[in-house]
Amino acid sequence: MGTPIRPLPEAIARWSGRARWLRRLDALAAWLLVWGLLALMRPDGGVGLQAGAAAVVVGLLGTVSPIRARWRPISGPVGLWVSRMLAPGDRAWHVRSDGPELVIVTARRALRLTVAVPGRGAAEGLSVRRTRVLVLGADEPERR
Repeated sequence: MGTPIRPLPEAIARWSGRARWLRRLDALAAWLLVWGLLALMRPDGGVGLQAGAAAVVVGLLGTVSPIRARWRPISGPVGLWVSRMLAPGDRAWHVRSDGPELVIVTARRALRLTVAVPGRGAAEGLSVRRTRVLVLGADEPERR
């Protein structure tokens, strides 16, 4: 008989929901920035027209992967904050869009973490930027 599946810790499940909201706030920040730029460039245009044009521009820019991956004005600082205490050897949760995954931090250098992911080779690690993902400590999630 296999081992029973354990549910996610409550704090990690909450952070999975927060990650979606943080990305939405990133999109809102992009929309506000583009809207502000349009208002400065074309002050004679109507507010509705500027807002609509800003939404179209942000929607089109959102389809460009490099821009979407790097634009993290809200979720980036939050990702740094929640992973600030992680050190090599710590267990952590790597929160992604397809669900959180338990990993082990194998290295930390400035804004990057290297994590060992289950199901991959022992020598293979995944290098992630702490500004682009949420990596939460697994041992003390109630403090976050």
